Amino acid sequence: MLGALALPALSVTPASAAPVPTAATAIPAVSCHNLPLLPYAVHAKAVTIRSKASSKSTALGVLYKSHKFSVAKKSGNWLYVTDKTTGVKGWVSGTYVYRDVRMCLD
Repeated sequence: MLGALALPALSVTPASAAPVPTAATAIPAVSCHNLPLLPYAVHAKAVTIRSKASSKSTALGVLYKSHKFSVAKKSGNWLYVTDKTTGVKGWVSGTYVYRDVRMCLD
């Protein structure tokens, strides 16, 4: 009887010899941090487009949420934009026009 109990124990492979999935194979190689930045968006009903990067400069137009626009450069907290809907170019405050933040759950 003792031999019957010892025989199956000897035929079992040790746990260290069994293939163990590593973290690298279990998690996809693409990380949330490697994804491209989110686009700029207007986070107010409307933002004044100004001639200089200053709140006291001349107003050239208004950038609304529904307008399409592109950002060419940044200076401090100001962005130089081109409003593609109206064609107006100028500076807007980065307080109201900024990129959304991507949430990465690791």
